[in-house]
Amino acid sequence: QQTFVNAFLGFFIFESVGAAPITDTIIYDSEFYDIPLEELPHTFVYDENKHFDQVKAEIGTALPSIIQEIYSSATLTEETEDEASTPKLIDGSSAQGSGVLGLQTQDGLLTCLLCTCLGTTVYCDDHELDAVPPLPKKTTYFYSRYNRIRKISRNDFANLNNLKRIDLTANFISDIHKDAFRRLPQLQELVLRDNRIRQLPELPSTLTFLDVSKNRLGHKGIRVEAFKDLNELQHLYITDNNLDHIPLPLPESLQALHLQNNNIQEMHEDTFCKMRDFTYVRRALEDIRLDGNPINLSKTPYAYMCLPRLPVGNLI
Repeated sequence: QQTFVNAFLGFFIFESVGAAPITDTIIYDSEFYDIPLEELPHTFVYDENKHFDQVKAEIGTALPSIIQEIYSSATLTEETEDEASTPKLIDGSSAQGSGVLGLQTQDGLLTCLLCTCLGTTVYCDDHELDAVPPLPKKTTYFYSRYNRIRKISRNDFANLNNLKRIDLTANFISDIHKDAFRRLPQLQELVLRDNRIRQLPELPSTLTFLDVSKNRLGHKGIRVEAFKDLNELQHLYITDNNLDHIPLPLPESLQALHLQNNNIQEMHEDTFCKMRDFTYVRRALEDIRLDGNPINLSKTPYAYMCLPRLPVGNLI
């Protein structure tokens, strides 16, 4: 009988242990969550010819679905009972009244619930948004690709003084207020690729990277001397826009100029070089793409004497 009792107790204990939930310790590696792109261990290489299905798999787009749990369970400072009853946003501000996010999105959700906020980066890719959502004041990088945004208003990015990169690839943008980006003091990279833009807005002098490829700028979409004061601009991509001229003057800082698949038919000998100064050398500008244009580059040989490399295009 004693043996039967021991066997019964052993079976009961075994069943209890087996029924206990098994929890795995999840460790989130946040070593690289809040550092600039250029300081990441793997250099970010921009490929303007990448197909959309490849771009959507780009690093920074596909994020763990548990991110929101990280924010909701983040350790907060001690609060009074009244404060504890008020929900807090990522940066500790209140979600009520005019906090950092202030307004709600069209779906009635705060931006960081609808999108994914990771450190100071906001990812809103492929969410069928039809307008730029209100962003946290400390946002540094904003991605809103593959949406239905049609218009950029004057105040969409107002007071976002830390914003360094905006990527609005593959929307339906046709109207941009002229001052929508000009008042951003730290904006370095602006990507408006694959939209319906007919007029390029005013641009901040801090830009180093601009891609407005696959739009509808035509021969009047870029104002005279639009890039003259962009003294830090290094990469300028204006492919597939039906341009009929090269927008001049180009800043001395420029390293890459892509103008392929437009309607450029002629070039002046002082487009890149200085006609009266044969000692002038423009070493920075190493990548010029003019292929896909009805222009014969062999007609203006002196236009390239100051460059380290010949432009890519028709030489016949």
